[in-house]
Amino acid sequence: MILDNKLVQKIRSTAGYSLPFLLTIAFLYFTVYDVDFRESLDTITNISIFWLVVFIVSSMLAHYIRALRWKVILHSVHPKTSWFNLFGAVMVGYGVNCVVPRLGEFYRAFFAGRWEKISRSSMLGTIIIERVIDILILGLSVLVSIGVYAGDLLDEFLWLKSTLVIGFIAMGVIIVLLYLLIRLKESFVKTAVRIVSKLSSRLAGKVEYVLHMLIEGFASLKGPKNYLLTIFYSVLIMLNYGLNSYIAFYVLGMDSVHEINYGMAWVVMTISAFGIVIPTPGGTGSYHFIVKSVLVSLYGFTESMGLAYGLVTHTVTYIMFIASTYILISAVNMRRHRQGFPKENFFSVIKSGKGIK
Repeated sequence: MILDNKLVQKIRSTAGYSLPFLLTIAFLYFTVYDVDFRESLDTITNISIFWLVVFIVSSMLAHYIRALRWKVILHSVHPKTSWFNLFGAVMVGYGVNCVVPRLGEFYRAFFAGRWEKISRSSMLGTIIIERVIDILILGLSVLVSIGVYAGDLLDEFLWLKSTLVIGFIAMGVIIVLLYLLIRLKESFVKTAVRIVSKLSSRLAGKVEYVLHMLIEGFASLKGPKNYLLTIFYSVLIMLNYGLNSYIAFYVLGMDSVHEINYGMAWVVMTISAFGIVIPTPGGTGSYHFIVKSVLVSLYGFTESMGLAYGLVTHTVTYIMFIASTYILISAVNMRRHRQGFPKENFFSVIKSGKGIK
């Protein structure tokens, strides 16, 4: 029986690591199938360097705003948090996600926790809160896209309606549970753990840990001003993402092929965001497939140009995340070393459950 359990765990672990890469291969296959690569390469080799630089600056601005939002969420428990440390941690998270999906969220919490001397459970709690906000804002942004698009967006992408319905139902359930968690705290945790323990004691332990993380995370977000600032920054992040998609049209000279506007970029951004949500390394394959489908199906661009758009925007972002991960870790470590703190790396940050001691 022990051997069987170990075998089952091994199979689950292998499947968990293999699935993202299998999905990547499948999405890439359907993305490049029957596409004229020569046309795509011609488009890519003629990109505007000026607009490429603008695209990179605009992309970095979005992540800077994300760091500012995180600082607001942490303000009540740690008012003097360094935005530079948080920005570095944000970029570390994205860089790790480019290799192993979702692992970056943990490393982001580990680095920020060690750099700012905050418990990792508190940091993870705030990141979960961020993700809940991001998903809710994304859902609302898609609704805006439905209104902005001249045709029937739900008819163009049949999976979108069911995804939105399921997503909003799930978000509604999550919001109710979070409300009960905030109001009832420990009594809610005990009730939830008692119910889950009937199914699995191991799962109950994990549920208890996550709920306590959320309590710590929400404890940091207090006051009407912080709530309003969090909403403001969340909207600003999405507007900036839309701007990135808009600038990308000029990077590839797509404005000479088709009339473009910010509304078009907003639709491309919101729908292609589902490609990032799918658990592939850095959205590889899934993002390319969806963004190409949007550009071809909704706006009549050629498949080769749609592929070029996906390749350029994704590759530039990918390189930016990987490079900035190492640059910012080094920069933060150098700064902290001058202050007498030890340097941190991908191994040292997971050795302690608390911040630097």
